[in-house]
Amino acid sequence: MSSSTEDMQSRIRIFKVLSGVEESLDVMFRMLPRAALDMFEVDTTESLHSFAAEDSVSRQDCPPFDRSAVDGYAVILRDVISSSITNPSELKIVQEVFASGLPSEVKPLSEGEAAVVYTGAPIPQGCDAVVMAEDAKREGSSVLIYRPAFLGQNISRRGEDFKEGDVVVEKNVLIRPWHLAALLSAGIDRLKVFRSLRVGVLSTGSELKEPKSSSEKAIVNTTKPLLMSLLLEEFCEPVDLGTFPDDVDAIKCSILGALPKVDVILTTGGTSVGVTDLVVEAVKSIEGSILLFHGVRMRPGRPTGLALIGHRPVFMLSGYPVAAFTGFEVFVKPAIDFLRGSRSLCPPTVRGRLLRRLAKPVGVKAYVRVNVVQGADGRYVVDPLRLTGSGLLSTLTRGNGLLVIEEGLEGYDEGEEVEVRLFHPL
Repeated sequence: MSSSTEDMQSRIRIFKVLSGVEESLDVMFRMLPRAALDMFEVDTTESLHSFAAEDSVSRQDCPPFDRSAVDGYAVILRDVISSSITNPSELKIVQEVFASGLPSEVKPLSEGEAAVVYTGAPIPQGCDAVVMAEDAKREGSSVLIYRPAFLGQNISRRGEDFKEGDVVVEKNVLIRPWHLAALLSAGIDRLKVFRSLRVGVLSTGSELKEPKSSSEKAIVNTTKPLLMSLLLEEFCEPVDLGTFPDDVDAIKCSILGALPKVDVILTTGGTSVGVTDLVVEAVKSIEGSILLFHGVRMRPGRPTGLALIGHRPVFMLSGYPVAAFTGFEVFVKPAIDFLRGSRSLCPPTVRGRLLRRLAKPVGVKAYVRVNVVQGADGRYVVDPLRLTGSGLLSTLTRGNGLLVIEEGLEGYDEGEEVEVRLFHPL
């Protein structure tokens, strides 16, 4: 028997021990350390898509004074409590208050008086309701009110949104546009954020060429750009660690060189059981490395693995783009959230009726690419694209979601209602 055949058989024996998805996730969460990310201060207007490094506390009441929520007339409730279309209340207009007005400049209201107010304008002292302009009619220096009002009607109270000292954005929250606006309204013009998680992507495969290669027989490296783009969508800083041949020493050296530069390493290719699949061997040869799992009962993405080198996680993903995508969704995304202590950015899910039967072996958790569309009756229907074909990118471009079939199931029947995790908008 040749040495290469013996090597192949040795790998197959190792790879026969497969972990379940939940078992692998449990090991991952138990063993992963939290990343120690530096923090720095930025202008609030520049904080979009950063993660808050501390609770941000409102420096003022918001709104800072009682203000009108509509264009209309500030009134005293007892003056209009019996107003109607047939018996309107007539009030004297004594002032006009604009949104730019200061509370100190607004005169108090007395019985029988009203003030013209515009949206955002300070409310006069004594006013306890604002009647919309549509429910009133101005006649010279008076106004007729045609509807009764209720206490606090159309008034935004001081501190209704945030009170001074309230937490506006909690630590570890991803700053989205609405957070940014809330921070500014609360008087917070600067805040501390964490630096982005740096994730290196390293490809292996002597056959791979970069996308701009002119070689006619090139196998274009599509998996690395896919993963780097996915990392950007997770608000990480992707680092291109290069592409290396199928050589244990070259792979080992590249990983060792990357460890000081990044928080996480993703490798693509070289994780299966062939004679050129050397990533696991290279990782295990690094002093202090711990292989947490290698080989998962999932489809696609069975060769997925995870190791720790010091405090750095190394995710070993398939070289096939769809399998790498699945491994990223199942393991890397939740690990990223865990490492930076952020809340999971859970994808939206929908339920729909399956267009045809789906079958798989018991004992494997399947992630089926599907396309969800709205049927003629307004309900969603789920069209399965492929259960196999981990290199077929068309199943991602034509699809918009993943249908998970649990390990203990043989599949789903045609017409059955299933839940789909979306990765594209409908």
